[in-house]
Amino acid sequence: MPSEPIEAEFIYPPALSRAQEDEYRELDLEGPLPISPQSTRYSTIVAPSGNVSIGELERQFTKQGVRVVTFEKGTREDPREWSGAKKWYITGTTSFLCLGVALGSSIITGDLAGPVATFSTTQEIVNLTVTCFVIGFGVGPLLFAPLSEVVGRKPIYCLSMFLYFIFTLPSALAKNVATLVVCRQIAGIAASAPMCNVGGSVADIWRVEDRGMPMAIFSATLFLGPCFGPLVGGWIGERAGWRWIYWVLFIFVGLSFALTLFIPETLAPVILRRKAQKLRKETGDNSYKSLDELERLPLTETLKIACSRPLVMLFMEPIVLFMSFYLSFVYSLLYLLFFAFPLAFEEIRGFGLGMTGTTFVSIMLGIVFALAILPYQERLYTKVTADGTFPEARLYPMMFGSILLPIALFIFAFTGAYAHVHWIAPCIAGTLFGFAMIIIYVAANSYIVDSYSNYAASAIAAKTLLRSIIGAMIPLFVVQMFHGMGFQYAGLLLALVACGIAPMPFVFYKYGGGIRSRSTRATTALRGQGVMGEKGDSGH
Repeated sequence: MPSEPIEAEFIYPPALSRAQEDEYRELDLEGPLPISPQSTRYSTIVAPSGNVSIGELERQFTKQGVRVVTFEKGTREDPREWSGAKKWYITGTTSFLCLGVALGSSIITGDLAGPVATFSTTQEIVNLTVTCFVIGFGVGPLLFAPLSEVVGRKPIYCLSMFLYFIFTLPSALAKNVATLVVCRQIAGIAASAPMCNVGGSVADIWRVEDRGMPMAIFSATLFLGPCFGPLVGGWIGERAGWRWIYWVLFIFVGLSFALTLFIPETLAPVILRRKAQKLRKETGDNSYKSLDELERLPLTETLKIACSRPLVMLFMEPIVLFMSFYLSFVYSLLYLLFFAFPLAFEEIRGFGLGMTGTTFVSIMLGIVFALAILPYQERLYTKVTADGTFPEARLYPMMFGSILLPIALFIFAFTGAYAHVHWIAPCIAGTLFGFAMIIIYVAANSYIVDSYSNYAASAIAAKTLLRSIIGAMIPLFVVQMFHGMGFQYAGLLLALVACGIAPMPFVFYKYGGGIRSRSTRATTALRGQGVMGEKGDSGH
């Protein structure tokens, strides 16, 4: 579901109730179902709390003579009734798309000095090829997410990967640095579509209880992909030159685009809309309508909401603002290490491009360890919420990660700066960082989704926009910072910032309930008050 963000899929137990998820599947609107002149919700079907359920909508439209089109059980119209082989093909293919996007964001860091020498330009200009690509991750979803609601997931996958494919070619053939920068910007915006849709594709075809392994595969490509980039790019840059980095990426993205041509449509509203159109054509009865056709907002209104609501929530909701800032800092550290690791290993220790890229395996190990312990977090959450769920119960891993993160940065600062210190020391710091990054990321996103379950898409879009902008800034100053301040003191500054913001999850754990109680969009559940409820939504 475009309105259901990727981050909602990583959470177990799920942040969205089964009723909420069914509403997202059949009528992809954010927030409590709105009262619109297209239905009679002004009167008979509005519940006392002001809420409307999907079932009530369908019954009311039926009374009005509308034949509401739904999935017929046992006919395999519903993507969740498709065969296991078909589901796994979609899961593997869409995950492959995400790997191509994640790889593209970082593989070129394997040899950034090559374009500098080729075009006789500055390192800062070449670093823009990373900056522009990452900015696209924040801007692109504001357009692609609402568009996919209208035309479906498959057309968006095909279009975005085709543009990503085509605009990677000029980078490999570039005669000047301007071509590199401009084409990377366009490619980054195009590549953002899988990042905001693949989680929904997995949710389209797998029920909550069956998503464990599919989401593990998908999350591995999403989290490990950026670290895999320097590993591959370093060896290619060392052995074949920087242009071959782009050629390899071009081939990889081309294969990804070819796979999109064989992905079936999985978005329920689009499938039901097509079924309704087919029935109207076959029977001549125009009363056949899907719920999406009856209640879908105009595209202009959808685009307006998609662009404005995330900004409103970013500045008006303290939880969204501060959690987005924290996650932006953690995300920027990952991209900072794409430049700091070459300083620590290539510049200070004399490693080659290939071996420097191999050091990113340390971060990947930390990520794998973190993903492996997520089931223990689920057990802790279940224990803590025995008396009723509340969003702050998601914060325990983040509390631990907020302590571990500055430790990793202190180790990196005081070991990476000196050639006489064994190379394993900064690699240990990398492993600790990878571990802390994932448990912070998953816990903080879970907290955001739990806190704004009916507005989760806008809350996550706000976070993604801020995260991408801040992360994109890193390549523009990180090398100068480490050279100007000295490696040790630049690393120390980062560690001190991590220490300064470390209390944030503890503060929200204590005061988060009170902050949410003053919001018109946040959930209202507090410790020991039973099942989580949503303001303006009696069904949850």
